[in-house]
Amino acid sequence: MQVKLTTSRGDIVINLHDEQAPQTVANFLDHVRSGHYDGTIFHRVIKGFMIQTGGMDADMRSRPGGGPIRNEANNGLNNLTGQVSMARTSDPHSASAQFFINTNDNLFLDFKAETADGWGYCVFGEVSAGMDVVRDIESTKTTRKGGHADVPVEPIEIRQAEILDS
Repeated sequence: MQVKLTTSRGDIVINLHDEQAPQTVANFLDHVRSGHYDGTIFHRVIKGFMIQTGGMDADMRSRPGGGPIRNEANNGLNNLTGQVSMARTSDPHSASAQFFINTNDNLFLDFKAETADGWGYCVFGEVSAGMDVVRDIESTKTTRKGGHADVPVEPIEIRQAEILDS
């Protein structure tokens, strides 16, 4: 299954790993279907690391993402360049709607053990088209805004997230 993110910088297509991360993919698709991601921005962009989205609008207002899901980072997938993973707090099982696209091989984010420090970040998809758009977003100038660091100076919006096949 694939999801297309139509952004203000171009399209990104994500192949979903529903066999390895079924609960995470189901949660992501629920957010796509509800229109949750439409109008959110890439609110955290760190060159050589990742680009994050799914939780804030252009005014840096949080968009509630629903309840947390169980971390499926122990699925054997790695946080490699182009892989899409769930964002979370320090609580390993706190992911809800925010996600990030790795722009580097970030193996330190991988699952190591079922402990607070070892859970890692669940990979649930990979960019299959639009990595040039990801790189363009990654290279944008950032600033501090609304108490957040690494925010693009010019908002980069997800205009629409849609399921391409089912």
